[in-house]
Amino acid sequence: MAPVSSSRPRKPNISDVAQVAGVSYQTVSRVLNNAPDVSAATRERIQQIIKDLGYRRSRTATALSTSRSTTIGILTDGSPRFGPVGTLMALEKVARQKGYFTTVVTVEEPYMTSVPKALDTLDEVGVDGIIVIAPLLSMAAEVRSAAIHVPVEMIAAGVSSTPSLFTYSEDQELGARMATQHLIELGHTDIAHFAGSTDWFDGRVRKRGWEGAMRDAGLEPGLCVEGDWSPGWAYRTGLQLVEEGAVPRAVFAASDHTALGLIRALSESGIRVPEDVSVVGFDDVEGSEFFLPPLTTVRQDFTALAHASIEVLLGAIEGREVDRAPSMPLLVRRQSAARAHKA
Repeated sequence: MAPVSSSRPRKPNISDVAQVAGVSYQTVSRVLNNAPDVSAATRERIQQIIKDLGYRRSRTATALSTSRSTTIGILTDGSPRFGPVGTLMALEKVARQKGYFTTVVTVEEPYMTSVPKALDTLDEVGVDGIIVIAPLLSMAAEVRSAAIHVPVEMIAAGVSSTPSLFTYSEDQELGARMATQHLIELGHTDIAHFAGSTDWFDGRVRKRGWEGAMRDAGLEPGLCVEGDWSPGWAYRTGLQLVEEGAVPRAVFAASDHTALGLIRALSESGIRVPEDVSVVGFDDVEGSEFFLPPLTTVRQDFTALAHASIEVLLGAIEGREVDRAPSMPLLVRRQSAARAHKA
């Protein structure tokens, strides 16, 4: 019996692509790097040959030829909440679209030890830059004090950049103002806030937006209860307010999940939304249009956030100025908020 060869077929390389295309190695390289000085017809033909041959670019070869790792590090606290998870997924997707790989490292308490260790790990891997998803003040404090040798950007709502640390976020304070202003325009003056944790930047800026919109309208901010973003906490708090006879006529909830728990508590107590109490949420989570009633809320555009934040980081890596204006939220009007009854 003839021996069976154990050798695998050789993977096609860039020289194979150049030979089939009848062009130079440098021309193929320019196509791979999206350089402008290649005709559209030649570019299209080379791209088709790359596809036909099954050529795959080597990360190691790219790093050696460009002195860049084409890798972005992402540091996250692993929060299961909607905002951090949505941000992480969008960053990974957009980075890939821009030709960058991502290396994700998750940290946990105590941040004073896990954050410096994680940043050192990303630095040692050789990433071009690092994006930190930093919802918590305690985590952000450790990022600020760390010594890092590559550009670092922190996604944290309402936080200003420093000479050594770039920041970016959506304008969540504006989103909270929009939600509150919508209730004011419906004639409500007794507007409570079911707040998120003020250990989070998001919780702080959304509360600030509610307070600002109330005072700008000549209204005194009323009831504010702070929770943990969860529907369970909002449900229990809603039942307590019903028992105390302290249910407000309108509520801006710091998250859609918080709004969901509150609406259930009100419904079980015979209080109708929006006929008796208007509720506006924040996030526009998947399925919020199927709440009962469909939830009026503020939509976060995580794709726009990811595109802008990666552009900010790449600008820092490449030493060029970029637009750092925060991405804008959108108020989505549905059926959970109605015009206030006249006294």
